[in-house]
Amino acid sequence: MTSALKDPCLVLNRNWQPVTFLPVQTCIVNVMRDMASVLDPVSYYLMTFEEWCEAKPETDRWIKTTHDAVPAPEVIVLKKYGERPPRKVSFSRPNLYKRDSFTCQYCGEAMPGSDLTIEHVLPRSRGGPTSWENCVAACEACNGRKADQTPVEAGMKLRTNPVKPAWTPKLSIPRGHSVRQSWEPFLLKEAVA
Repeated sequence: MTSALKDPCLVLNRNWQPVTFLPVQTCIVNVMRDMASVLDPVSYYLMTFEEWCEAKPETDRWIKTTHDAVPAPEVIVLKKYGERPPRKVSFSRPNLYKRDSFTCQYCGEAMPGSDLTIEHVLPRSRGGPTSWENCVAACEACNGRKADQTPVEAGMKLRTNPVKPAWTPKLSIPRGHSVRQSWEPFLLKEAVA
């Protein structure tokens, strides 16, 4: 039996919407401080940590103590609203290619991500930032043709103006973990990544 203190625990806001994942130990502290309740995944009762430990629910995650082992909570519900933190789309190669529909923004050819490059509209050598508003997906031929010039100087036209995507990322399951059965009713609505 390994300790589950660092395992993820799903945090729901007062409306039972998923907010984030936190380590079990952080969730226990929130419950002990009366900021949250443990959710019984079978009965959906909200419990204090003491009630949760006495209930001894079926789980494969345990926390060893000096005299016993207590079940690790899998889901907690915040007592105050606990707004969903704004999720921002991070700038990355896969997200840029997704925004540009895996299509070169100069010639319009669709291709796999392995054949695309990140192209700076205002070249980095001229102070162009690596940002949503200055980068586009481009094939190697168009990127090489444009080189260290602006699109106007190279005689090339962008098919779309680069902007930050309007979509928001989904709540992600922490790396190395799979969706637990107790999380499913809350994450199905969220369509996790």
